[in-house]
Amino acid sequence: MSQIFETERLILREFTIADTSFIIELLNTEDWIRFIGDRNVKNEEQAKLYLENGSFKSYKENGFGLSLVLRKEDQLCIGMCGLLKRKELEIPDLGFAFLPDYQNQGYGYEIANSLLIFAKEKLNISQVCAIIDPENNISILLIEKLGLVFKNKILLNQEELLYYCN
Repeated sequence: MSQIFETERLILREFTIADTSFIIELLNTEDWIRFIGDRNVKNEEQAKLYLENGSFKSYKENGFGLSLVLRKEDQLCIGMCGLLKRKELEIPDLGFAFLPDYQNQGYGYEIANSLLIFAKEKLNISQVCAIIDPENNISILLIEKLGLVFKNKILLNQEELLYYCN
């Protein structure tokens, strides 16, 4: 398990195959399905494929990817956060999602703000974007609090999304 960094309350570490149960839980939450989309990850095998074709591939190809957010006090898996490199976008985009019980507690800002600093200082990535469902008000507020600014609407996979950049 490769820890990326830690904050006052959280640890960001790379996903491992042992995290499949958490992936199934997170990807099947109401908010994930509503705002990100159903990824059809319902069992261990599908979760392994999701990790292998997503985070693991991105770690290898880009040196970054979506990673696991753990709460320091009890090592509980509460969400994911990271940068993605999509062929449709010129610059990496910030992604994050948390289990419902851990939303609205400042965890998203804490980990994402630290990730932006880490990206700039350690990965030499100074510009980051975010793409957000126009109805996802909680994520919009977080992205704006992080200092990203709305640029325009974009069409990605037949879906109109808001495009923000720092």
